[in-house]
Order: sequence, then structure tokens, then C-alpha cells
Amino acid sequence: MKVFLSILLVAAFALAQREMDPPSQSIPVDQENVHKAREVLDQTIQALGGQAYLNIQDMSQEGRTYSFYHGRPNSLGIVFWRFYKFPEKDRIELTKKRDVIYVYNGDKGYEITYKGTRASDPKDLTEYLRRRHYALDNVLRKWLSEPGVALFYEGQTVTEGKTVEQVTVMNAHNEGVTLYLDTLDHLPVKKTFSWRDPTDQQRNVEDEVYDNYRVVQGIPTPYTVTRYYNGDMSNQRFTTAVSYNKGVSDSQFVAAVGSPKKP
Repeated sequence: MKVFLSILLVAAFALAQREMDPPSQSIPVDQENVHKAREVLDQTIQALGGQAYLNIQDMSQEGRTYSFYHGRPNSLGIVFWRFYKFPEKDRIELTKKRDVIYVYNGDKGYEITYKGTRASDPKDLTEYLRRRHYALDNVLRKWLSEPGVALFYEGQTVTEGKTVEQVTVMNAHNEGVTLYLDTLDHLPVKKTFSWRDPTDQQRNVEDEVYDNYRVVQGIPTPYTVTRYYNGDMSNQRFTTAVSYNKGVSDSQFVAAVGSPKKP
């Protein structure tokens, strides 16, 4: 009984002492981590042009794109023109004659050729919509302002031959994107995300690497973008010209199954 009373007295004293002590002024480690992640992301947004970047409404782009299969090129490259209106309108014209066109508007996709217009292949559309959902612009310009977003600073590492800071952004749906941001100029070097195939439940990893930045209208723009799928190169795009906020018309993103090809 004496031992039990002694334990009670010690516990009561400790509790009283805790209530008398002033609250700690130190920030919890997890909050420090969030603040560091936010600081790094803010530096990246500023490096990308700050308000000029955040205020991008549309983009016009020209270049050449190369596709790969199991990391090996399966084409000699195709010239492309792209017209994009943030956040979910996209038009891609391929070949020198610009006679193969892909239009995406919301969750709809269309392929336009000399034969007319047909709905995008369901598998191709799913892949496109997934990439758009996890796109760098979408993460930096939409996810960060959404309720329930979580940020994780994961320290420094080396990728693509550069020292980078690693930050993961997790949205309210438990979907995450990891960004690798150059420690010197704070520009994005790489982005990666993963998803689980609903058919075989296998986890797939998609990476995007950004290089050859050039400043366009105050906005540093990567002129070389390389995509990887489960470690294998899947696409590489070289931009030759780009412009922002030229007032791309909504009519560029209108398509209907069976209609003739637009000029």
C-alpha cells in the first residue's frame, strides 16, 4: 500500500509541475518539416516566374517528339504543334501536314484524321488523363491551394547529376507527387508519381525530367522534357518555340465524333 501511495504522489507532483511550466515555444518537428517543404515550393514557384507563371492561361508550342518502347526509340521523331489552355483543354497536331490531331477537353478525348473524328482509344485517354492529373503545373497551381493537401520535405539527394531538394505533395485523395528541385536555381529537375494498375494490382512509376530551361516572357521553360515508365524512357519532347497567353480560342478544343477534319 505504501508503494502504491508513493507512486500516486510522484505522479501527482509531476502533473502539477507540468501544469506550472510554461508551454514550449518550439515548433513540433512535423510542423517544421511542413514549413520547410512550403518554403522550398515557394522558392520554386518564384524561380518559375512567380505571378507570371501562376497567371498562365494558355500556351502555344512547337517542336519534335520521339516515342520509345522498352527504352528504345521506335520512331524517327514527329513534328508537333500544341495548344494548351489551363487546366484541361489540349490540342496536339502531328506531322508536317498537321493532319493527325488529338483534342482533349475535360475528360473527353478525340482523334481527328482525314477519315473524320473518332473518340480516343479508352486506354490512351486514361493514360493521358492520368498524366494531366499529375502534371507539374497541376500540382503547383492547383493541388497546393486545395484543402487537405499535405507537404513532406525529404531532404537533399542527387538526381540527373544535380543536387536537389526532395518534396512530396499529397492531396486529400492520398495521391502523391514527389518533386526534385535544384538547390541552386530552385527549378524543377524531376517529377515522379506512382499508381496501381486496377487489373493486375501492380505498382507503376512514371517520371518526368526537365532540362534545357529558357526564359520565355519571364517564365523559365524546359525545352527538353523526357518521360519514363517503370524506369524505361517512353517519350522525349524537344521544344523549338513556345509562347504564353496569346488568347488561344476555345474553338480549338471543340470536336464531335464523325465530323470532318478541321483545317
